[in-house]
Amino acid sequence: MPGSPDPPDSPDLAGWLASAPGNPKSDPQSTPKPSADWIYRSPHSGDTNGIERIEAFFHHAGYAMHRHDTYAIGRTLAGVQSFHYRGSTCNSLPGGTMVLHPDEPHDGQAGTGDGFHYRMIYVDPALFQQALGGKPLPFVKGGLSRDPRLFAATESLLRAMDCAIDSLEQDDALYDLAIALDAVAGAAPTRRPVDYRAAERAREYMLGSLDSAVTLDELAAAAGRDRWSLSRDFRALFGTSPHRYLSMRRLDLVRRLAVQGVPLAAAAAAAGFTDQSHMTRHFKRAWGVAPAHWLRMLGPSARATR
Repeated sequence: MPGSPDPPDSPDLAGWLASAPGNPKSDPQSTPKPSADWIYRSPHSGDTNGIERIEAFFHHAGYAMHRHDTYAIGRTLAGVQSFHYRGSTCNSLPGGTMVLHPDEPHDGQAGTGDGFHYRMIYVDPALFQQALGGKPLPFVKGGLSRDPRLFAATESLLRAMDCAIDSLEQDDALYDLAIALDAVAGAAPTRRPVDYRAAERAREYMLGSLDSAVTLDELAAAAGRDRWSLSRDFRALFGTSPHRYLSMRRLDLVRRLAVQGVPLAAAAAAAGFTDQSHMTRHFKRAWGVAPAHWLRMLGPSARATR
């Protein structure tokens, strides 16, 4: 780009991105050519409100095969974003919408030598259930959609990462997205009735018990359901098992503490993991990278927390 400054050699591009022409936070159609991969995590997203917003650039491989219990919904802004999903190789191009269902294994890498630039939101299925009211979670086949309803419904949630989204706007946008997902997914197979309120009581119990061991018997007592009915309903409503849901919320706590400056070993202990290596194994399975590497890609303030 004529007249533009050269990017720094370090993984942190925050300062350069803020001043360089083609800043992806202000110009969504322009992809910088940095010397290192980067992730920009919106300061307005958080691990406590059920939604995370990121923007990232990768030259080659982005993430190893992994799975998380949230929906991953996003757009490729430039390049070809390739990933393996449900036995197929998918190639995401600008103009479409990626929709990855909770707990479905996937990876991510560049489909060409130019790298890929994308934005993604990660949404707790519990937020969609507030709109769907206990219906089956929408499943968009193939992981990719060109449906204009989905593209329009993600517009406000996938805008520049520095643009704050207030609580009411987020709630409205999530409602619209839930309805669009449900419409695009089409009719789900019929199933036996589920107890949404009981499953929600179990979910809330786990959120209050992140630092302690939780048994299925405890959850059943809190929910007022038998163990196996609760486990079945929880999976149907929230896309994952109670055990995995609790593990993912503990990992969210680790990330929140690490970004605040807490050493990873202390963050792991505070979140109920046996030790740092135990937490790291779960972290890599959930996000495809080790926690220290994730922090490095976020920038200097995060790198200082290792």
